[in-house]
Order: sequence, then structure tokens, then C-alpha cells
Amino acid sequence: MGFNEILFERKNGVAVLTLNRPDIRNVISTPEIIEEIETACKIVNSDIGIRVMVITAADPAFSSGGNVKDMMERKGMFGGSPAQLMDNYRKNIQRIPLAVHSVEIPTIAAVNGPAIGAGCDLALMCDIRVASEKASMGETFLNVGIVPGDGGAWFLPRVVGMAKACEMIFTGDVLDAEEALRVGLLNYVVSHESLMEKTMEIAGKIARKPPEALRMAKRLLYCSQSESLARHLDQAAALQALCHTTEDHREALNAIAEKRDPRFSGK
Repeated sequence: MGFNEILFERKNGVAVLTLNRPDIRNVISTPEIIEEIETACKIVNSDIGIRVMVITAADPAFSSGGNVKDMMERKGMFGGSPAQLMDNYRKNIQRIPLAVHSVEIPTIAAVNGPAIGAGCDLALMCDIRVASEKASMGETFLNVGIVPGDGGAWFLPRVVGMAKACEMIFTGDVLDAEEALRVGLLNYVVSHESLMEKTMEIAGKIARKPPEALRMAKRLLYCSQSESLARHLDQAAALQALCHTTEDHREALNAIAEKRDPRFSGK
């Protein structure tokens, strides 16, 4: 499909999704952008040739989250009775965490500027976060009298721990890039000019791994958050057995023996 609210590019096994509404600070609460993000996630899951997905945005902001003007006017997904509002959240913005979290390949957020509210949560939905020195991150929902409605209270404690998540949500403070790095919200902070260079360096390193095993490794990591050790070991053994029968496993062993770089085919 054609995209209007985002840019979607593929190169050397890496897909780059760019939020492309800088005029409204890349808000992610409109039906159009929600559908396009969801569609991009489906594309990467269906293409074994895509090994990594990067989510970034057109400057100057990563995303300001929900459209505050629409909230004030009680229109779009922010209008209606309490029952209708609940349904609006489920049918609209909550599709984003479900789509991004279900991406089977590694995801990297390249945070180019302020990531506020649901924008912060979009970055948290990714596996790895690289940020520009111009970035800032904040769980600011209580500042406007609401709660994290898009999964932020689920994602944030898994990234920074419960105590820091409580502090961020209860105070609504916005952290600059260095503080976000210090508390574990970010993996790297780099100059604004080198943001995509650093992001693509990491993406390229990941994209060179065997694609099926890469997807299995991500599955194991996230399943481990909600299952017992015994159940996790059973699943690890099953996936490991599959990996041992792949052509990519044999290629990796041959490459080690022949002292060369492996050439993985996804088989």
C-alpha cells in the first residue's frame, strides 16, 4: 500500500519506518497513522528478508503522543461517553502497542527529539533505543489529567524497573537524553547528526545474523518475562532443536572452520 503519514523504506535487510507528520509533532492518535504503523508491522513480519525494523521520525520531534487539541475539543478518538472512549482507545491507539510488540524481528527506536506521552511509549515498545542529544522522554499523562492508555504502564517497568517507572509516571517529569540514558531508558545517546549512522550500525550488525534464529531468540526473550523457568527451558530446547536442523546453522559452523564470514539464507 501507499503511505501518507509515514515513510517506509527497506535496504540491506533493514526496514525504516519514519513518522512523517512534523507539522503536528508526529502525533500517533489519528486513525490514518495508526493504520499505517500497523500495516508496516505486518509487512516486516511477513518478509524473511527483513531482519531489523527501525522506528524514527521527521525532525524536530520523535512524537508528542496524543493530539492535545483533539482532547480539548473532545473530538476524534477523544470524544464520546466513557464507554465510547474506552472502545475508542481499544480500536485506535491501542492497536499500536499490539502491532509493534508483535513484530517478530528486532526493533530499534531512533529517538530524534522529544518523545512525550504515547510518543515515549512508542520508543519503549522497541527492543533497543538510540537517541539524539536533542531527545527527551516523559510519561506526562498525569500532567493532563489522564493515565497511560496505550500500554506505557506495562512497558515502562519492564525497561527501568518498578520504582523508577512509578516516579516517572507519578511526577510526569520529562528527562533529557543524558538522564534517560542514566536510568536505562536508552541504550545510546549520540550527536543529532550521527543518530541514524549509529542506529544503522547496530541494525546492520543484527541484520547479519541468521534470520530464523534471530526471530526465535527474540521470542525466547519476551516469553521469558511471563513464564516459569521450567516452561522457558522447554521452549528453549524446542527452538534449539529447530535451529540445529537449519542450513544457516551448518553455514555458521562451516564459516568458523573456514575462517570466513557466514552467508545466511534464512533456511
